[in-house]
Amino acid sequence: MHLMIGTPRLLGALVMGLLSTGVAAQGRALGTSDYAQAERLMSYNVAPLVDHAVQKVDWLDDTHFWYRDHDSHGDHFMRMDTASGKATPLFDQGKLAAALGKLTGKPVDADKLPVTGYRTKPDGRIAIVVRDKHYLCDLKGAGVCVAGNGMPAHAAAGEATTGDEPGVLSPDKRSEAFIRDWNLWLRDVATGKETQLTTDGVENFGYATDNAGWKHTDHAILVWSPDSKQIATFQQDQRRTGDMYLVTTEVGHPGLMQWKYPLAGDKDVTMIERVIIDVPGHKVLRLKMPPDQHRSTLCDDVSCGPDGGWDDVQWAPDGRTLAFVSTSRDHRHEWFRIADAVTGAVRTVFEESVPTYYESGIENVSWRYLPATHEAIWYSTRSNWGQLYLYDLASGKLKHAVTRGEGNVSDVLHVDAKTRTVWFTGVGRTPGVDPYYRQFWKASLDGGQPVLLTPEAADHSITMSPDGKSFVDAYSTPTTPPVTLLRGATGGHVLATVATADISRLKAAGWVPPVPFTVKARDGKTDLYGLMFKPTNFDPHKKYPIIDYIYPGPQTGSVRGRSFLPARGDNQSLAELGFIVVAIDGMGTPWRSKAFHDAYYGDMGDNTLPDQVAGLKQLGQRHAWIDLGRVGIWGHSGGGNATADAMFRYPDFFKVGWSESGNHENRNYEDDWAEKWQGLLVTHKDGSTNYDNQANEDEAKNLKGRLMITYGTLDDNVPPSNSELVVQALIKANRDFDMIAIPNAHHAYAYATPYITRRRWDYFVRYLAGDTPPAEYALKPWPWM
Repeated sequence: MHLMIGTPRLLGALVMGLLSTGVAAQGRALGTSDYAQAERLMSYNVAPLVDHAVQKVDWLDDTHFWYRDHDSHGDHFMRMDTASGKATPLFDQGKLAAALGKLTGKPVDADKLPVTGYRTKPDGRIAIVVRDKHYLCDLKGAGVCVAGNGMPAHAAAGEATTGDEPGVLSPDKRSEAFIRDWNLWLRDVATGKETQLTTDGVENFGYATDNAGWKHTDHAILVWSPDSKQIATFQQDQRRTGDMYLVTTEVGHPGLMQWKYPLAGDKDVTMIERVIIDVPGHKVLRLKMPPDQHRSTLCDDVSCGPDGGWDDVQWAPDGRTLAFVSTSRDHRHEWFRIADAVTGAVRTVFEESVPTYYESGIENVSWRYLPATHEAIWYSTRSNWGQLYLYDLASGKLKHAVTRGEGNVSDVLHVDAKTRTVWFTGVGRTPGVDPYYRQFWKASLDGGQPVLLTPEAADHSITMSPDGKSFVDAYSTPTTPPVTLLRGATGGHVLATVATADISRLKAAGWVPPVPFTVKARDGKTDLYGLMFKPTNFDPHKKYPIIDYIYPGPQTGSVRGRSFLPARGDNQSLAELGFIVVAIDGMGTPWRSKAFHDAYYGDMGDNTLPDQVAGLKQLGQRHAWIDLGRVGIWGHSGGGNATADAMFRYPDFFKVGWSESGNHENRNYEDDWAEKWQGLLVTHKDGSTNYDNQANEDEAKNLKGRLMITYGTLDDNVPPSNSELVVQALIKANRDFDMIAIPNAHHAYAYATPYITRRRWDYFVRYLAGDTPPAEYALKPWPWM
């Protein structure tokens, strides 16, 4: 081929024309000041500007709780007496800071104490948790702290850490149970004396072990009886479960990570054999039933709660019987069972089967064992809404529904068997109120209309007292900061004001609230709810590219809750760089009706994308300042999967995608999660399977836009092979793409998080907006790193 070179004048004109085109395509150049403005709206910068936002309290006993209050002067740890409604300092912060500084050899700021756990000892000393480290402090006199000793790491779960292994504290707080060498041990809290409770635990067939594949810890999964004399747990059989392997990146020979990680479709998966341990007698009673599936009624682990808990097991107050729920491998069948703690006999009381998947609540497991009246509260979505039902334990028959109508029970917080009252949070139960706003209710177990205890049209975060007589209510919305009240449980009347948040300093820093919106779903009828983030210097006469932040569910959504947050990830920061950023909870995500949640069961390749596209198009039609010719999308984990999926299935709509740590192929992800939402793996006669519709590698050939794939090389949640299968398919299809493999990073990116965040900003600035980012802007390390 011959290249014809024209006259110098023609050549000069051609070069100038090309340069002009290049400049026009590049758009504006952003400076470090633009990125600094975006960084000013990151959580670590804006969260400290919110004063008196008390959204969490910890109960010390029936009539006292403690909390952290924050203002421009720092953090204040307070203790409130519910009888008087008065708050006083929890401890002498100056003295504690001095004692911790003396112990650690590093100065400690009394106004910025990172205390996350607190309890008092019988001798007056206090046990605290500071950045996951435990201290026992005597603040009398000069004040002295020693490392370790007796503080539950998760007070709600009763966890303790007096020795090297994390333990589960007994109700009488005298003993803690922990795992060592695949067996369960007991440690005396006062003396530290250790006693071995089981002796036949062996590798991969150990007692109380915590391994769901994606999660593998040293925490013990068990439930103490109320009298601290028995432990309900299991022996977990992983001997035939397949292994997962990862290697570290380092100079010299790499380290090998190897652990049990069952995959969807595996013939052999992890099973449990249920046992009751007589603590004083050191005897193991194996329940008289076949091995059970390693499953929960709600989440993708045998335990959904804090480390050390076991939500699907409940003791009778007298310790003579134990109620539990068994779940089938595909989560479609549940058996409510009662075991005799003396003989090990097991009786199936009632069961429920569903066509898709069963869940026992939204926020937490919500069934309850009521042995005194031979009843059980059961959670079911059989009416298309999550409601409570009362069962007779003698006959196994349904007595009646406790709650009815539209809207869900989201979490049972307390049951009073004597007054036959249940307290619960619920959503969508009040007409005209945002269906995602939690409100607090009480209802009679004998039926009747539930009573609303928190009438404010807001999202209510509730922490109830142990005796159920009062509760702390922190209510807020995505645009209004929290008001925190102490209320009576009988009628919801206000007993005291705990705190009223002040966002004056936040507003002075330039913060603007997100904009709630609704659009119609794929069916043109169902309302979808979302949040929009606009630049603080928004100009309605400009055209802005739009970025869809996505998490498709099915276990949660994109919006990240409806309570007040000064920052929702980096959505506002990204908007500052010249974008409209949106988050939409599509069909297939929770909190709405069962039919809504089931929208793409068995078709995980859907990923709510028909709803995302429909919603984005409506927003573009609604607002002239949205440029639907420049649509980007990004997400992490399930959102990373959905992002690549969007770029492959809607290649003419989504132009730029940033996919982080996606579970692109759920046959390469842990069995529990995948089999719950996609069903058990079925291979057809022609070799095709029911999992083909979710495999991103099969769609990679359709890529047209710009796609970045990132993952950690030590991701023990979503193994790297998920991303590498897509990379392989893109290479085979001869498609251009970008990739960052982060050495030694897990599912969260830890040390690399600031870098990856900046690179993500750069990517959208350069390829979606057509602008030029500043060179290698350095975000500061996250404070918790």
